[in-house]
Amino acid sequence: MKPFLCLLAAASLHAGEVQLFNGEDLTGWEGNAKLWSVEDGAITGRTTDDGEQFIKHNTFLIWKGGTVSDFELTFKYRIEKGNSGVQYRSKVLQPGESGPILTGYQADFEAGKRFSGILYEEKGRGILAKRGEKTTIEAVENAPAGKKGPAHKVTVTGKVGDSDAIQASIKHEDWNEYTVIAKGNHLQHFINGKQTVDVTDNDPKAAKSGVLALQIHRGPAMVVQFKDIVLKTED
Repeated sequence: MKPFLCLLAAASLHAGEVQLFNGEDLTGWEGNAKLWSVEDGAITGRTTDDGEQFIKHNTFLIWKGGTVSDFELTFKYRIEKGNSGVQYRSKVLQPGESGPILTGYQADFEAGKRFSGILYEEKGRGILAKRGEKTTIEAVENAPAGKKGPAHKVTVTGKVGDSDAIQASIKHEDWNEYTVIAKGNHLQHFINGKQTVDVTDNDPKAAKSGVLALQIHRGPAMVVQFKDIVLKTED
């Protein structure tokens, strides 16, 4: 990772550890200003069912401090309705009518009870591990890409936890702590200290680096908040 610390959005905690949000404004972040703001010391994404905050597609607030490859990311989130997540090792596809459109790995979470903790690839291969699963992903040679991106095979090789037990530990419409660890082709997610997925992505075309971003999802009106966003690297 090569953070541009001159942005001042990233306050260094100690070597290899960076606070990505200053708690006051969106310095160092880029997205649709009609959708993203800071409320009560937290980055806040808000949509409505009509008007200026109605969105036609998923969109994102992008951290402009550089790209990430191997890292540990910890953040706190709170969500009212809808679906959200944090993109990592991602890339921008296009500006988008409602704000930037990205593709890449996503640490998913929602106000519902199915998807929090899963690994999803936005605008790509879709769900790569359901909650509680340990999976391995392989490319499928000489096969055409499908609706979910490049042809691939997901094999469940074990479990890291019980999906219902993990869901029971998630606080509804309250703050939860999410951790993402990415090292090489090994990807792990944790919510409130419970591991939710463990993925080995053996696809040679899988992203090894890319941007970080926060998501708001198209659909019914929603509110999502983020704070205490800390990135640790070995650099």
